[in-house]
Amino acid sequence: MFPVSYPMSHLAPLFRFKTFPASAVQALTGANEGDAIGLGNAAIPGDTYRLSRDARPRRLTICEGPDGGQVVALGSEVGEAGEALSIADCHSLMGETGEMIEVLVLRHDSEADGMVLHLLPLSPLKPGTEYELIGSSRAMAPDRFADIASVSFFTGTHLTLAGGAQRPVEALKVGDLLLTRDHGPRPIRWIGHQTRRAVGAAAPIRISEGTLNTARDLRLSPQHRLFIWQRRDEMGTGRSEVLVKAELLVNGTTVIREEGGHIDSYQLVFDGNEIIFAEGIAVESLLVTADLRARLPADLALDPDPGDPHSAAGFEVDEADLGDARDAADRLTRASRGGD
Repeated sequence: MFPVSYPMSHLAPLFRFKTFPASAVQALTGANEGDAIGLGNAAIPGDTYRLSRDARPRRLTICEGPDGGQVVALGSEVGEAGEALSIADCHSLMGETGEMIEVLVLRHDSEADGMVLHLLPLSPLKPGTEYELIGSSRAMAPDRFADIASVSFFTGTHLTLAGGAQRPVEALKVGDLLLTRDHGPRPIRWIGHQTRRAVGAAAPIRISEGTLNTARDLRLSPQHRLFIWQRRDEMGTGRSEVLVKAELLVNGTTVIREEGGHIDSYQLVFDGNEIIFAEGIAVESLLVTADLRARLPADLALDPDPGDPHSAAGFEVDEADLGDARDAADRLTRASRGGD
């Protein structure tokens, strides 16, 4: 745990994921028969595993600790706020019908229970279904976590330039000035691009034209937070300004998760975390954490004091604030318009 002097506001969640305890996935056959899936020799290719039929996912919230590593954040159903986390491994599993599923193994250093392992599936794990372990890669694990934690824009998404013009994200260049909500024109400092499979936790969320006042259909990464100014407090948060993650708005009609195929994604880095405009509505830019800084080009000099990334987290609403996900997007659309 952190010292008492560490500000609790710095433990506001930056990411939220559904996880299973590693003990819920046990080997049915193989060298580790009867044991929970683990690390090293506790996870041998060829062994067959099954997720317990009564296993239920639990919310794990994550934020950045004072040393730049990941820690448990406030509001987590797993662990205590401030306890250390690390991305320990990435297992590749094959299901009964040949589907491939990747599962991240998170190591949690619990004050009460010691070292505990949690599983973060990148595609749904089905209770009672058998999976064969194909292989593991500790080296790949941090990159796979970055895939699902990063804020990405997808090909065809129009962003607002400083002068008000709209430009597709794939046409932007380093140095282009984008309009930000809080700081006016700001230059893009770095652009990342990757092609990846649109499955599970990496599949984009599509918000239909008109929903939340979008000018066109808008696709965002699941962890991407939208900034919404409420003309009336539809959510009952006591605030006019709220941030909400795209995946929490999925309702199967106007907001859907688009699975299948491959997608081109783009990550835009400014000196600090910014609110920019995509398809006419306000969304968050990529959060510059210590982990991200370590992955950026060595000669890229960002503002050494970009502001406190945790301050924005205080505006975020979670599942409890949103209520029924089936009408959350409609309620927020009405709130932003101020109509009935």
